[in-house]
Amino acid sequence: MAFVKGAWRILVAIKDGLVLLFLLLFFGALYAALSFSPKPASIGSGALVLDLDGSIVEQPADIDPVALLTGSAPQNKEYRLSDIVAALDAAKGDAKVKAVVLNLDGFMGGGQVAMARVGKALDAVRAAKKPVLAYATLYSDDGYQIAAHASEIWSDPLGGVAIMGRGGSNLYYKGLIDKLGVNTHVYRVGTYKSFVEPFIRSEQSPEAKQANQALAGALWQSWLDDVTKARPKAKVAAYASDPVAAARATNGDMAKAALNAGLIDKLGDETAFGTHVADIAGEASNDRPGDFAQIDLAAYTKARSPSNDGQIGLLTIAGDIVDGEAGPGTAAGDTISNLLLTALDEKNLKALVVRVDSPGGSVMASEKIRNAILQAKQSGLPIIVSMGNVAASGGYWVSTPGDVIFAEPDTITGSIGVFGIIPSFEGTLAKLGITTDGVRTTPLSGQPDVTGGTSPEFDQVMQMGVEDIYRRFVGLVAQSRHKTPAQIDTIAQGRVWDGGTARQIGLVDRFGGLDDAVAEAARRAKIDPAKAKLYRIQEDPNPWAAWIEQMAQRRQEDASARAPRDMLARQATVQRGWAMQAIDDVKTMAMGAGVRADCLECRGYGAPKTASAAGNERGMMAMLATLWR
Repeated sequence: MAFVKGAWRILVAIKDGLVLLFLLLFFGALYAALSFSPKPASIGSGALVLDLDGSIVEQPADIDPVALLTGSAPQNKEYRLSDIVAALDAAKGDAKVKAVVLNLDGFMGGGQVAMARVGKALDAVRAAKKPVLAYATLYSDDGYQIAAHASEIWSDPLGGVAIMGRGGSNLYYKGLIDKLGVNTHVYRVGTYKSFVEPFIRSEQSPEAKQANQALAGALWQSWLDDVTKARPKAKVAAYASDPVAAARATNGDMAKAALNAGLIDKLGDETAFGTHVADIAGEASNDRPGDFAQIDLAAYTKARSPSNDGQIGLLTIAGDIVDGEAGPGTAAGDTISNLLLTALDEKNLKALVVRVDSPGGSVMASEKIRNAILQAKQSGLPIIVSMGNVAASGGYWVSTPGDVIFAEPDTITGSIGVFGIIPSFEGTLAKLGITTDGVRTTPLSGQPDVTGGTSPEFDQVMQMGVEDIYRRFVGLVAQSRHKTPAQIDTIAQGRVWDGGTARQIGLVDRFGGLDDAVAEAARRAKIDPAKAKLYRIQEDPNPWAAWIEQMAQRRQEDASARAPRDMLARQATVQRGWAMQAIDDVKTMAMGAGVRADCLECRGYGAPKTASAAGNERGMMAMLATLWR
């Protein structure tokens, strides 16, 4: 018995020790995370490497620390456009930067406006007599638009260039909806407001097809112009218009076909490319073949990050506009309005620049953001709007307070129209032998009834409400653009415009990027544009998430190394991303805000939303099950 008691005391002591050790480790980790403040690493000499294994966005989304730990975080990284541009601007005058290297093997795109801006920054680096070298196994449209601005373009002998052009297919659910017996109630205004068409048609309407073809054609021509200007000797148009002939001439060797057309300069694997870079930028500290002296982009950006204490506020509205609160990468009405109102109260701002990169979303959230911007305007601040890749529907709604609206020729804007959509399942239930009945005290009792169907009175009230919101939208635009509502109505109707046409019809004022908008804001605030400094109106970074992300960085790098590189697998991955986004859009339509100012076709001209590992496990059947519930 004494032996058992002794053994038990030993076990209890071990247990208590382990608990104490765990608590010490936990609180130590918690303290480290809360006090985590990554210090800029010392920057050596070599090539500044832009290893873009993901997409370029206006505002990266927050990553949930739990998702990082469980492996369900987004599979592709997001790189902030302004960080890349700032790094390249610093590199052109930095003696430590011997060259700029673009590794585009895992690049997933980011929209023409962003690509053109990065290309312009690369041109400035080359103008400073510094080489820019690009490498990828396979270049797609967005990747090649950046690479075209390099002084040397390399490709793997088994790779090449796959130019797809603008355009593609959307999913249409009318046939499936009919088979399920679902009744889709749509309330909309706008001949071209095609967001609801997948629910009520099996194909594009003639009006939507005409407008979408015009938009795709304008963007494609702009892409060709940009690439041709950057690489005038390349036979880009001929290669893209007849890829079969190019492939036939080389017996299917697409890398050689791209070389013959002048789209790339040299063929070689990554080791040969790295050896070439080492001759320019210096050898790496190790002896591994193909390595060269590198400057990490994240460390370089962090070391040159300016202090956030300027007098020109920069408010970013990026992603879907939604009600309530959300982190960066989603334009949540409550979050953005609260951030702006707090900045107006606490900071001595002299002007406000509103950067918009959003296809729209909730009308209520858009109006809440607009009202917050109006508070800044009523306090006497000049309001300058800078449009990125997309500023359409709700994205245009929040732009209406601007004194001046800047956009790029490739910006997608307009889509001035609203709609609402509600599914009801009386037909589906009838197939199962289930019916509904009840009593009413008013024509709207129990409406909208998703099991028994909507009443004619409810449908009329909803349609009139949507028409009223459309009139309000048109009125806001008319007041902003100094036109009559009738004039705006002729260019509204839900139609989407490219930036060049939008400027011609008066929806935007000038061509220019964010730098031009900041300079204009400074001039109106009586500040020297050369000395203008920004105050980014944003949430403080989460130190816990930053610490966890640093811990998980190696695992993310391992995952990116497995990214598909051949043409078939690469395009399948991209299209799978678009398919998952389309399914997510359907769920949003069925369960999100009732009345929306949103743009379906706008979403196909940027980078698809990052999909989490867990999210990829949900497919069409899961979406249908959710709708059924």
